[in-house]
Amino acid sequence: MAKGMYFERFDPTKGESLQILDPEGRLNEDLRPDLPGQRILELYERMSVMRLADQTALNLQREGRMGTYAPFYGQEASQASAAFLGPSDWLVPTYRETGALFLRGVPLQSLLRYWMGDERGMRVPEGMRVLPIQIVIGSQTLHAVGLAWAMMLQGEKSAAVAYFGDGASSQGDVHEAMNFAGVLKTPVVFVCQNNQFAISMPRSGQTAAATIAQRASSYGFPGLLIDGNDLLAVAGAMNEALAAARSGGGPRLIEMLTYRIGPHTTSDDPSKYRTAAEVDVQKPFDPLLRLRRYLGAKGLWNDGAEAAILAKARAEISAAVAAAEAMPPAPVSDMFDYTYRVLPPYLERQKSEYASFLKDEASRGGRHGF
Repeated sequence: MAKGMYFERFDPTKGESLQILDPEGRLNEDLRPDLPGQRILELYERMSVMRLADQTALNLQREGRMGTYAPFYGQEASQASAAFLGPSDWLVPTYRETGALFLRGVPLQSLLRYWMGDERGMRVPEGMRVLPIQIVIGSQTLHAVGLAWAMMLQGEKSAAVAYFGDGASSQGDVHEAMNFAGVLKTPVVFVCQNNQFAISMPRSGQTAAATIAQRASSYGFPGLLIDGNDLLAVAGAMNEALAAARSGGGPRLIEMLTYRIGPHTTSDDPSKYRTAAEVDVQKPFDPLLRLRRYLGAKGLWNDGAEAAILAKARAEISAAVAAAEAMPPAPVSDMFDYTYRVLPPYLERQKSEYASFLKDEASRGGRHGF
């Protein structure tokens, strides 16, 4: 497909959306991005690990081995958008981007440890441009615009990618971020994973706009609505948006229409606000099923290959769970050492006083750790 054609050809204000690989695995060759079959297979394998890891995390929470968790089952293709970021691009996630962070290179054991309640899980590998998981709805979009503006001022040819959901699109922070990005033409890509629910609120209850993508035009930059369960549409849209941002073309908004098969979080009961029949309607659009059909038709996948992929995935995830659970508890000193770059005098005093307290406790047989 010619460079720039996706955003130019598909107008969200007219309800037009990009789909390249349909639910039956049939490819529209006229729209195909530069994504070789072997690379699609590699991404399918990683998405399979993502799904199994997501289900494992849900089980760990039910067993009391993990805290509240936000699953992404059904959104694997949208999460795979992170695979198209370059090394110098920034990934700015919400709490549902576990899969995106995994594909970016954050170790699975670290992600699991974070959801076990240990902030050390968000210590990303040195040099990796990833911000910590953001819980405050929508505020991470402002952080992404700030990063993008800084890179622009420094002359970097890089982009920041801000993830958020359809619910966050109703937040004032997201409006401010997009307005700021449009005025300053910062190199930022806004990725809205529209999974059609903000906890129990359906998308129809949040906005009267036909699409979220069409809002981009009011901020002065292009928007694109895509089938978020179509990995090839995700690849094409992301590569085009990132290329435009890095080359000085300003921001882009991609609305990835997908569906949240599971609960909002493990503390949510989706049966209270949607029926099982509604969920069943969405299952044939499964992004992994679509890829299996495509890869099978190309001779790149079969039942034997699937069994091997899953066996490898189970081993990888089991090792990550074991490593995460084997980590010793964080020392109390971490709250002093990892809050400020330079500790204020009053905290230096508190740290010293607490260290003395623990020393005294230890001499009396106490077991507090520092």
